[in-house]
Amino acid sequence: MKVYLISGLAATSAVILFFLFGPPRLLAKSSESAFCARCHVMEAEYYAWIHGGAHSGKKCVDCHLPNQNEAVFYVWKSIDGLKDMLVFYSGRVPERIKASDHAKDVLQANCIRCHTQTVCNIYKKRRCWGCHRRISHRSAGMRETL
Repeated sequence: MKVYLISGLAATSAVILFFLFGPPRLLAKSSESAFCARCHVMEAEYYAWIHGGAHSGKKCVDCHLPNQNEAVFYVWKSIDGLKDMLVFYSGRVPERIKASDHAKDVLQANCIRCHTQTVCNIYKKRRCWGCHRRISHRSAGMRETL
């Protein structure tokens, strides 16, 4: 009886871990920008990013997920991934994707994390993309004109 209980707990744990972390290498694959672009509604954002200059060397998760520590990163990666999957498969994808307030906070924190030396003396209440409009996916690759 004890052997069955232990076996059952081990099998249940294995199934739970499989569903939490997915098939082998899915966790790593889902951090790649090409994975994000697989959803057809993200194609325009992906192509704007890939042709956008300085940040095209970064992955989507570098800017769009919290990066202060691994635990927070993986929790939000799971939450955002589940939300994106539900929105996509339910057919409720908005025509124009907009960042939530949480997403804007994450983006701002990541801008500051990567550009700490540059932003140490500026007004921090303003969003970076308020001035750096070409950073946004929709405006990436555009030339500023007077």
